[in-house]
Amino acid sequence: MTSENRQALMDGFRDGTPIGLGYFVVGFSLGIVAKYVGLSPLQGFVISLLNNASAGEYAAFTVIGSDAPYIEIALLTFIANARYILMSTVLSQKFSPDTPFYHRIFVGFDVTDEIFGIAIARGGRWLNPFYNYGAMLTALPGWSLGTACGIVAWNFFSPAAVSALSVALYGMFLAVIIPPARKDKIIGGAVVMSFLLSYLAENFFPEVSAGNRTILLTILIAGAAAVLYPIKEDNDDA
Repeated sequence: MTSENRQALMDGFRDGTPIGLGYFVVGFSLGIVAKYVGLSPLQGFVISLLNNASAGEYAAFTVIGSDAPYIEIALLTFIANARYILMSTVLSQKFSPDTPFYHRIFVGFDVTDEIFGIAIARGGRWLNPFYNYGAMLTALPGWSLGTACGIVAWNFFSPAAVSALSVALYGMFLAVIIPPARKDKIIGGAVVMSFLLSYLAENFFPEVSAGNRTILLTILIAGAAAVLYPIKEDNDDA
């Protein structure tokens, strides 16, 4: 491993540690749902290890509890996690053109809202995939262990008490978006518009799933910002 990759790995591990700790706490709530549908701590751990997504896992656990067929579980999970396709597309543009394809595959394995946020906010012309690997070293174990511990905690804590821990996820996400929003008023305006439009969409279009609303609003807001306030690149970068 080169010194550059090693430094990127350590930076990712440092920035991903709060995310991993937050995932561990939030995983408790998901573990309660997993226990409710009859999953063991080992089963919950493996599912969270292979599918690091709260909405997708919650949807999957719900249909598992109703004895749905495998195809329905797979389809519902795909729809709930569809927004990560959009995030992965954006991340792929941050990689240098000569980045090997297998790095893109491994990074795409664990694209979450928070990891996407810190990766996009990282400075520099190109994103080193080892930065994402460092963040994944804390995010994946934190999420998986949190889910397993939540299943075990079913016997010791009330569902309301464990569910209250999920507030930590919102605080962690705010910590990701506020610094760049304070530095750039265009980003700040886009963040405010995303909050407002998300609230309106949830109340006026409740039949649209949360994942699909996220995709549509992301395309709408990001597209409008790109057209109205394009980023000017130097000739060398261009």
